[in-house]
Amino acid sequence: MTTPLNVSPPHLSIWQIVQMNIGFLGLQFSFGLQQSSMGPIYSYLGANEAELPLLTLAGPVTGLLVQPIVGAMSDRCTSRYGRRTPFFLIGAILCSLSLLAMPYSQALWMAASLLWILDAANNVTMEPYRAYVGDRLPKDQHANGFIIQSAFTGLAQTLAYLMPSLLVWFGMNKDAVGDNHIPQITLISFLIGAVISVTTIVWSIWRVPELPLSPEQKAKLAAQKQGLKATLTEIWDAIREMPVPMRQMAWMKLFQWMAMGWYWQYVAYSIARSLFGTNDPTSTGFRDAVLVNGEVGAFYNVVSFISALLMVRYTKRFGAPRVHALCLTLSGIGMWFLPQIDSYALLFLPAVGVGLGWASIMGNPYVMLARSVPPERTGVYMGIFNMFIVIPLLVGGGLMALMYDTVFGGDPRHVLMTAGVMMVCAAIATLRVKVPE
Repeated sequence: MTTPLNVSPPHLSIWQIVQMNIGFLGLQFSFGLQQSSMGPIYSYLGANEAELPLLTLAGPVTGLLVQPIVGAMSDRCTSRYGRRTPFFLIGAILCSLSLLAMPYSQALWMAASLLWILDAANNVTMEPYRAYVGDRLPKDQHANGFIIQSAFTGLAQTLAYLMPSLLVWFGMNKDAVGDNHIPQITLISFLIGAVISVTTIVWSIWRVPELPLSPEQKAKLAAQKQGLKATLTEIWDAIREMPVPMRQMAWMKLFQWMAMGWYWQYVAYSIARSLFGTNDPTSTGFRDAVLVNGEVGAFYNVVSFISALLMVRYTKRFGAPRVHALCLTLSGIGMWFLPQIDSYALLFLPAVGVGLGWASIMGNPYVMLARSVPPERTGVYMGIFNMFIVIPLLVGGGLMALMYDTVFGGDPRHVLMTAGVMMVCAAIATLRVKVPE
């Protein structure tokens, strides 16, 4: 079956929408491992806390460079396997290889280099995957597609955060470490991630393949100029012609992604201070804090998974901007209070707010975007939209490296409280966005 130019693709059943998003499980499992484990891995290899933002710049930089280009290339791709599928497969294979190698790192430079490759691979897959959902579904099913994608993000990251604790519960020694000081439970978690990364992507493209291009679509693509220069020109033209709602979302994205970057970098260190009274990465208390962070992170991702499924109804009823603003506000409140808690059980209360915010971040902005951009440019605009993620992460990382010891006094708890304020600013900015009906 082909979809003629300017004709809506056929409706899919909910089960088909679920299957087409299973690949996001593997993609986001990889991201969950990065969020929960890369900071501690750097610390095990000798990094200090002020260096963490600089060591984690791989994701923002590769996203800034790779995603707009890959998005534009996938819009123009006419391979026999589809527009987006080749990018899924290449990215998934590279991601799996990087995950396999990461826990064997012997030095900071090795771990940092592998993170660059891992993030580049994830970025090769990410925006074509989002564009694939936009391609494959009619506009009235976009909310279902992107919110279910968000639900898989929550499920995948729940598993990624919880995996080390699950291994301990199944009998592994939490204090067993390799000669590079990286715990064995971390090594096994990354090996599991490598398998999940590639198998879930293959499942999705097998069960819900892309629609073949119609003759009209092929003719239109053939008439376009090809090559890197044409791709860069397309990106520049798309930026100049960016729809107004997409421009309005820039402030929202700035605040919410600076906040999320700071949260991921320092939440384990905040828990180590507030719950275990330590900042020593070689101590048992620090390894315990990493496990607790995994359990708290798993919990907020369970909240994210469940709330994302329920959020479709409210997004359709009240509109994505209102729902997103509410969820960001609750997330900000959670980030503000979490570092002030010295009880293990009570840590899970603010995590509810963080989970609601994360569910909305991974779904509602893409509902807003898909309604605002022309369908023939979905890939390039998804890639450019990612610039609204990576630029805040770059800015936030650079600022934190400069301010961590001076403004924040070298205390990660102050970083998390500031991230909460940034989330509330993002909520205010969201209410200014005017999305087309």
